Amino acid sequence: MGEKNELFVSYMERLIRLTHIEPFDRESYKELIIEICDTYKLSKGAIEFYNTPHMEQLGKGEVFCDFDSGKDSTILLRIRIESSTKAVIIGTLYTTNDFEDYTNEELTELDTMLRIIIGFVSRKRILRMLENFGFYDIDGYRNFRSFVRYLDFANAENRLGGMVAFHIDLHNFTMVNQEVGRDNGDIVLKKYYDLLTETIGDKGIIARLGGDKFIGVLNRSIKRQVFDLFSGTTISINEASDQKIYISAATGVFMIPNPFMLMTYGDIMDKIMLAGMTAKRQSKGSIIVYDEKMKKAQSHVKKVQTEFREALKNEEFRVYYQPKVDIETKKLKGSEALCRWIKDKTIIPPNDFIPILEMNTDICQLDFYMLDHVCKDIRRWLDEGREVVRVSVNFSRKHLIDVNVLEKIIATIDKNNVPHEYIEIELTETTTDVLFSDLRRVVCGLQEQGIKTAVDDFGVGYSSLNLIRDLPWNVLKIDKSFVPKNIEEEESIQNKMFKHVISLAHDLGLECVIEGVETLDQLEVLRKNNCNIAQGYFFDKPLPLEDYENRLDERFYSMPY
Repeated sequence: MGEKNELFVSYMERLIRLTHIEPFDRESYKELIIEICDTYKLSKGAIEFYNTPHMEQLGKGEVFCDFDSGKDSTILLRIRIESSTKAVIIGTLYTTNDFEDYTNEELTELDTMLRIIIGFVSRKRILRMLENFGFYDIDGYRNFRSFVRYLDFANAENRLGGMVAFHIDLHNFTMVNQEVGRDNGDIVLKKYYDLLTETIGDKGIIARLGGDKFIGVLNRSIKRQVFDLFSGTTISINEASDQKIYISAATGVFMIPNPFMLMTYGDIMDKIMLAGMTAKRQSKGSIIVYDEKMKKAQSHVKKVQTEFREALKNEEFRVYYQPKVDIETKKLKGSEALCRWIKDKTIIPPNDFIPILEMNTDICQLDFYMLDHVCKDIRRWLDEGREVVRVSVNFSRKHLIDVNVLEKIIATIDKNNVPHEYIEIELTETTTDVLFSDLRRVVCGLQEQGIKTAVDDFGVGYSSLNLIRDLPWNVLKIDKSFVPKNIEEEESIQNKMFKHVISLAHDLGLECVIEGVETLDQLEVLRKNNCNIAQGYFFDKPLPLEDYENRLDERFYSMPY
């Protein structure tokens, strides 16, 4: 065997050894590549890797170059391979423009070595690609598989005990997308994730469940730094812009006891999800730590959700009507339909089931049930010759994800042959996680059909003025917490705000209804600010059907005030 053949065999042996042993010796491999290029008078060697042929066409891939002399070069040998996974690997060898021709033997040797290198790079890159497919989502976030893999490793190494598991759900991120656009919203989300990832470092993991929801575990030593980011931090959209977005999260936390042995992923997931749901219902930036009381609450949730459909079928839900009164004339002006669940002759308080039904779309079924029963009552009253007043029916904003909700509301009313003027649809203001365009579509559609619309709980949500500025409401229902408690303190901030909100509503042609009126002092506040319509226990609590029909027949309140 000639000297050159022996050298080729030596290169082959070294290449195979270096590309098939772990851990990979990067420096020795690079030295060998430089030596081969020098022996064969190559000016440059490069490997390109593309995930798909389409990415190859776009030029979006990775290029690896371990030797480049910087001299003017021409392509000597180029090999393109498309793997069974549709990844594309291209190997290219270059020589200087003034170098003499290579022999067939030399070209064969270079072809053989280049294929070994291509095989090595493709194997490494495909393994990494499979790692990305398996443990990262399409946007580059660690996924649920990454999270459970971390749990498995930490559990096997007995490291989970004493760590902190968490679930976060970013507050009002739909509104962020509306404010800055979805592309910028994606940038803000990724920057927040990267900030958390950097802060957690090698002391835990954070992974995305989907959308703006994340889970993870971390060492207690960094709990304060990470929790500060959960409570709220400012993220800039880009370096060139001064625009910054404040991001906070509803956080559910499980303080993993020590010692702790993970038997199923539910041992952690169930707890952080339950605490997270509780945090979602709390104030902005809240952090809720799991405790056993939540387990009992979860049992109640499951019980309500299980019994709901049967209760709906058996008509256990009843319509109670709370009157709205003109405080000057003492005349009944309208009413609000409120739901009561009567089970085994016991009234279940609304707070014990309404928030649970709002966790999913069960509340939508209940809303239409209520609307249908209100329409049936109104139709009967009309047929009996009663003087009917407008009835408001509450609708959850969860309906807005249904593109056909407007048509369904109208169909329910028309099915019962009820004139549209007797129905008012209330949408609570405190829910802000809906697209404004969907809200506009429904409100404007109802207006076109002569169906009144009301903003419920005005003054509770942060977007109050935007709502009455941009949408054509008929009625403003002002929450009792917004009403001043002392009429004498005219210079107080609350009195001034109340006065100007009422004045603004009147200027916009909106009817004002004050909720929760219970005292004569409150009535005086309303009178002084030209608010004529009141609803509350001062006049009536929510009334069962028969009692409300008596009120409907009486028309006027006889109480002296």
